[in-house]
Amino acid sequence: MKIYPHILQGTLLISLSLLFSGCVSHDPYREGRAIAAQGGLISEKIDTPSFPIAAWQRITPPVHLLRVYIEGDGFAWKSRTQPSDNPTPRNPVGLALAAADNGENVLYLARPCQFIGPPLPSSCSVNMWTSERFSPAVVETMNAALNQVVQRYPGVKVDLVGYSGGGNIAALLAATRDDVRSLRTVAGSLDVAYVNEIHRVTPMPAALSAIDRASALRALPQIHYSGGEDNTVPSAVARRFQQAVGGRCVQVETLEGIAHGSDWAAVWPQLLAKGLPGC
Repeated sequence: MKIYPHILQGTLLISLSLLFSGCVSHDPYREGRAIAAQGGLISEKIDTPSFPIAAWQRITPPVHLLRVYIEGDGFAWKSRTQPSDNPTPRNPVGLALAAADNGENVLYLARPCQFIGPPLPSSCSVNMWTSERFSPAVVETMNAALNQVVQRYPGVKVDLVGYSGGGNIAALLAATRDDVRSLRTVAGSLDVAYVNEIHRVTPMPAALSAIDRASALRALPQIHYSGGEDNTVPSAVARRFQQAVGGRCVQVETLEGIAHGSDWAAVWPQLLAKGLPGC
């Protein structure tokens, strides 16, 4: 396994108490727009029946294949006991991955209420980014947002990419949709109960967990990346998911010297160029 020491330098280790929020930023909205602009991504707000979803995209018709990125859990908690009043990520790794993607057709989906407002709409209650962030209602909202985009391009196929908690969402979508061609996750929280158990935090009874749908993904080409220095979602999570999926289509890779909130975007083009396992 290759070591990327330049990624480790200056990396902040992210505690679960902030639910994968990343390092603190003065203006996350402005920084998000700057990251998107660097990647040539154009903003859009997608209104779903439940929550608004912020999106950025770079589209070059005709669109036959769309790579879709799903953000992590964002700034869910100010402290271990105090939830934040706005889940917009301080370190939007998912957005940075999308911006680093040189593909012609890229879509980034924030999680519910991220990069929306201020002020947040009344539907954005705090439980949507804390105890219910993996609830059926949230997963359906992400699916509805994706549907709105793919319906513009009849016959399009989707490559899903999810960071952290967005990896769980991406895998859950892949297990239910018939237009998904592949799945990649980066530090993906693919076993919600196991991650909560590691950090001794309150269980989430309403949470859907990708590992419970693993058998539905057995025939889907997929790869799950972990950081060797990730104490938030350790590499054991990806290995447990690989075992649950089984078969030849699933691969895991650990990148030494990388932590949860590291600059994954710096190595992302190289990882994309590797392709996916054959089935």
